[in-house]
Amino acid sequence: MRRLDYSKAIDRIVSFIRENAEDGVVIGISGGVDSATTAYLAVRALGKKKVLGLIMPYYENNDVEDAKLVAESLGINYKIISIKPVVDEFERAIGEEIDKKTLGNIMARTRMVLLYAHANSLGRLVLGTSNRSEFLTGYFTKWGDGASDYAPLINLYKTEVWEIARILGVPERIVAKKPTAGLWEGQTDEDELGITYKLLDEILWRLVDLKMPKDKIAEELNVPLERVEYVERLIKNSEHKRRLPIGPSFEDLIQEP
Repeated sequence: MRRLDYSKAIDRIVSFIRENAEDGVVIGISGGVDSATTAYLAVRALGKKKVLGLIMPYYENNDVEDAKLVAESLGINYKIISIKPVVDEFERAIGEEIDKKTLGNIMARTRMVLLYAHANSLGRLVLGTSNRSEFLTGYFTKWGDGASDYAPLINLYKTEVWEIARILGVPERIVAKKPTAGLWEGQTDEDELGITYKLLDEILWRLVDLKMPKDKIAEELNVPLERVEYVERLIKNSEHKRRLPIGPSFEDLIQEP
């Protein structure tokens, strides 16, 4: 895995947030390491008065307590908003049974709407919490948790976020917990991705950053070639999530005046 100077990386993120979001930010705090790290960096950059945390559970579980721990340890203002009534209303409006993936996407997009409603009313920006591992593999909801004005962690792999979180003093119980998007009971990121973040990051770095041949990656990491090909498919199949909508081109149809 690549070696970062984490101290300088933290300074760069803090400067980035300060330069681009001086009026303040709104952050969705889930109780996970990504949102906690983002909140810690934002407070370091802007001060606690310019950071608002939104805790938006669908299920009542330990994640809410972990999210509160983050907000209270930083001394920032925060609100707890249950998204269940909103999501339930969407379900009723759809008028038919939906699968859990669709339900999870509705949850993520509901949170996005609430984040932007607060940011708009306060004259602030939404600070996203996505990391590079999720971004490259498409492990986010399009126009949901993938939507933000700035995403300070988006060029850091998940394993790097863990390192930065420890340096910043994020509570260990949050750093050590199994990553989850909180989309349904018992859901974990690694189960859904079908691979551990440690191995995923090792493959992504070699495949995307170093552009190594797949067989060389498999040999170097001592894993089956199929594991590398699986990650490659995750990247290719989620390409549409990483770009704005596109349509047909009409350049060849332009007529002379």
